Amino acid sequence: MGSSGFSWKLKDHPKLPKGKTIAMIVLDGWGEAKPNQYNCIHVAETPTMDSLKNGAPDKWRLVKAHGKAVGLPTDDDMGNSEVGHNALGAGRIYAQGAKLVDSALDTGKIYDGEGFNYIKASFETGTLHLIGLLSDGGVHSRLNQLQLLLKGASERGAKRIRVHVLTDGRDVLDGTSVAYVETLEEDLAKLREKGVDAQIASGGGRMYVTMDRYENDWEVVKRGWDAQVLGEAPYKFKSAVEAVKKLREIPKTSDQYLPPFVIVDDSGKSVGPIVDGDAVVTFNFRADRMSMVAQALEYEKFDKFDRVRFPKIRYAGMLQYDGELKLPNHYLVSPPEMERTSGEYLVHNGVRTFACSETVKFGHVTFFWNGNRSGYFNADMEEYVEIPSDSGITFNVKPKMKALQIGEKARDAILSGKFDQVRVNLPNSDMVGHTGDIDATVVACKAADEAVKMILDAIEQVGGIYVVTADHGNAEDMVKRNKKGEPLLDKNGNIQILTSHTLEPVPIAIGGPGLAAGVKFRKDVPNGGLANVAATVMNLHGFVAPDDYETTLIEVVDI
Repeated sequence: MGSSGFSWKLKDHPKLPKGKTIAMIVLDGWGEAKPNQYNCIHVAETPTMDSLKNGAPDKWRLVKAHGKAVGLPTDDDMGNSEVGHNALGAGRIYAQGAKLVDSALDTGKIYDGEGFNYIKASFETGTLHLIGLLSDGGVHSRLNQLQLLLKGASERGAKRIRVHVLTDGRDVLDGTSVAYVETLEEDLAKLREKGVDAQIASGGGRMYVTMDRYENDWEVVKRGWDAQVLGEAPYKFKSAVEAVKKLREIPKTSDQYLPPFVIVDDSGKSVGPIVDGDAVVTFNFRADRMSMVAQALEYEKFDKFDRVRFPKIRYAGMLQYDGELKLPNHYLVSPPEMERTSGEYLVHNGVRTFACSETVKFGHVTFFWNGNRSGYFNADMEEYVEIPSDSGITFNVKPKMKALQIGEKARDAILSGKFDQVRVNLPNSDMVGHTGDIDATVVACKAADEAVKMILDAIEQVGGIYVVTADHGNAEDMVKRNKKGEPLLDKNGNIQILTSHTLEPVPIAIGGPGLAAGVKFRKDVPNGGLANVAATVMNLHGFVAPDDYETTLIEVVDI
């Protein structure tokens, strides 16, 4: 790196001093939405966060935490803790999802990874099953990625392949499923010519088979399980093209809602049930509609429906769909490799760092923050503290979680004078929000607010600066809504609880006695996102961010 003229040395900021202790607080799952009874952040007593929002208007704003702002393919993609902390720490927007898969396939790197080698162990004696959306819509999957994966797997020893197709008609035009199936059949025929036993084994429409999300209807996943794993479905055909054409003739049936079918041989036997010793890949890159089937394929303990049998398989996702749950445990494409993250720069420039959270988010405030990198950059300059999370219970049972303990650790680190940056993640609003328990989530938000106050009080004592933000939304909207924004009701007239993340922006607030006069948020970065936070924090430490970082959110005006 020396020969290229690279240096870790950051330029001094022309107007901002060094040496101020900075508290970097991330509230997990804390978005900004309209105040109503389902907005737990609004309902909760949160005087500290309220005071930041209602204080100096040029020291509080919203930033984007979803979609393209965090490297996801579209702005319909909700943010998550992994990509959120990646963006916060890296200061740049790295491709996540589809672009990552494209790169791994184009370079062949996908075949060198742990995930592919894990499933490859089944190729000699078992079947490789590929489950996913057959479409080039590019929202959940893309046909060319499936085609490349088929080619690559067959060239690397897969002798028997079964594809379980889910027809689209949502991200692409209804009726195009026939053409997609025909294209796939042509590819499989070419593989058969090369001696690979490759066929479509089952199928169904994406909204009726397998691809449910947010635990809305496990029957959707069960229909897929029955066809894909058990080889059972109400409709049986000799060919997938025939299946799609015939099923589309049923009144009011569209690609999205095709009923499940299996392909059978001349004796009427299913050609591709998933059995012991097989390998399975779910090839969608988008997480939300794969997480439920991933649970069914991965978890030995599972009570959402009767699986009848649970085959001993080697299962991998195209990506890891849930970093918190580590679901699935194996995946073909690893998170992006990030270099020159803000944490590494700051350590090289003498900034002593303390990071703390409880177990469920400790990796986010360290590993993901540091660009998917384990361990310290410099053990002499950093200290990471993990507080064990409650285990054996759901988080709504003890919704305060470890917020106050995290607050105490941060307070002590600030008052010790040993650190220039004290970074924490408060998980409450996200982890309790995921349980769907509104009352408990209100308690969780209040506890997080109390922890923020503890940290801000310490910053006040040492003349420091605080930066308070979040990684994505969750607790600010706990109900499913129709296109008009009205709460959805189930058949019994009860509201449908939303347990997922949201598309809402998140707040960022700056302040503290150490904040130089004249520092305020700029008005010319209206579309700022989480990746802009790193340059902002570097400025507050007294440095100018690297040129390729997303621009800072602050300016210093003469008073």
